[in-house]
Amino acid sequence: MFSALTRFLDRRRLRDPRFLPLFEPCAGGEVVSLDLETTSLDPAQAEILSIAAVPVDAHGVRLSRRFVRSVRGRGDFGIDSIRVHRILPGESAQGEGLDEVIDEFLLWLGNRPILGYFIAFDRGLLSRETRRRHGFALPNRSVELAERYRRSLPVREGHPDQDLRLETIAAKVGLPLMGRHTALGDAVSVGLIYCALQARAGLRRQGPGE
Repeated sequence: MFSALTRFLDRRRLRDPRFLPLFEPCAGGEVVSLDLETTSLDPAQAEILSIAAVPVDAHGVRLSRRFVRSVRGRGDFGIDSIRVHRILPGESAQGEGLDEVIDEFLLWLGNRPILGYFIAFDRGLLSRETRRRHGFALPNRSVELAERYRRSLPVREGHPDQDLRLETIAAKVGLPLMGRHTALGDAVSVGLIYCALQARAGLRRQGPGE
């Protein structure tokens, strides 16, 4: 959970008034499904290669309002990384500058909560860059898909060792994974799974026959 004190101090230190809306309470029901493709899974060394995000509301995933940007790499990355995200160094060299992409994304995101699969990793990388550039960590509330799925399980299935792989979660809710290990594909898949879990939770609250 984002520290209220950190949020307060970051807001006090805010240097660019364009980003003040990020610190305002979010009154709407929309969340933003987010995914980053990176050079590594080590948060201390990973560099962002692409950012994709799609709004999700009660009616579904709003693909027409998506945010998708490729980021110009700031260094080389190895074959193991390429095998996962399939982004070649030459392709990365054609991307936009990271600082510009971060600013565009923050202005697009506003104060909406971010949704993701193991969202702490993506949030941590974005916060590293927003703190470097603007002096604050990303203040938006985050929603973890794996935790939402775990909470949706019957008590007897909600064991700590439950299989929380994204492939397993998708299969359990009856959805295919689209464009696996591409930022947009993963963001859309997570958004669709979230909608399915929300619908399932709504049916349980209503009960049979209601």
